[in-house]
Amino acid sequence: MQHNVRAIVRERVISERPRADPVILDVIPKDAGPRVTTFTGGAVHSVRPAGSQTFVAESHCAAVMLAPLANFTSAFGSDRLVTFDAPVGMIVVSPARVDSKSSWTATRENIVVALPPESMEQLAGHEFGGGSWELQPSPFGIVDRKALQLAQMLKAELTSAEPPNELLVDSLVTIFGVHLLRNYSSRARTIVRRKGGLSNEAARRVQEYLRENFARKLSVNELAALCGLSAGHFIQAFTKTFGEPPHKFLVNIRLNFAEKLLIETDMTIAEVAYLSGFSSQSHLTSAMRKYKQATPALIRMRS
Repeated sequence: MQHNVRAIVRERVISERPRADPVILDVIPKDAGPRVTTFTGGAVHSVRPAGSQTFVAESHCAAVMLAPLANFTSAFGSDRLVTFDAPVGMIVVSPARVDSKSSWTATRENIVVALPPESMEQLAGHEFGGGSWELQPSPFGIVDRKALQLAQMLKAELTSAEPPNELLVDSLVTIFGVHLLRNYSSRARTIVRRKGGLSNEAARRVQEYLRENFARKLSVNELAALCGLSAGHFIQAFTKTFGEPPHKFLVNIRLNFAEKLLIETDMTIAEVAYLSGFSSQSHLTSAMRKYKQATPALIRMRS
């Protein structure tokens, strides 16, 4: 009897707490997958066919890839669109009221977590003890294994045959919010000492450098110098951060650019190879066959 009374009181207390507005998840279509709105925020397991989206969310949002996705294109605000291959565990952090654009060419599976500004302010108060802070967009392609672990737990709960345990989902959303503050805010505690990986600033710097200089020859020493690291440490840290070594990341940038030229221009394949940073037409063909399971001629025919 006493146990039942405790349970009733507990349920009444929980039910009286202010719940986050369900519209915080409206940036994801209703038919994309199961979702739960909790007291802190909300989460949705999203599986969407090829498509595109532009939105400005009133809440802070983060998406974690649960399956690899080739040719993912995205941009924040007035930044130029960037195309890349998204690995499992890639996180995209979208601060509130910052417009986001993205498109994808195959089925996209991810977990999206949304936290309204008031929830993040409360978490930041506990985490930082006061003062100003600002959530910052994550570098495209960055792999966050802690966020992936939380996303996989959310997926398991949201897709279970049983109704989701809202207290568990609320706990995971809360932990996710704290993780965002610690790693992707202007007061991030681990910004200069992420275990084994690059700091957020170094990741942004080297990523931008690669996208601006991909067509010329680049050395590991040159890239490592941007981050103030030795060549050996840089390779390990880059791989930890982006989920693939520098050479493969660079090849994917070149291949995505070559694919764009093949589809949108009538340049010869040799010209495309040269402009994309490959030494020859045969070099482009072998790389495209290895990483894209296609040839330049086949990609051009498909367009």
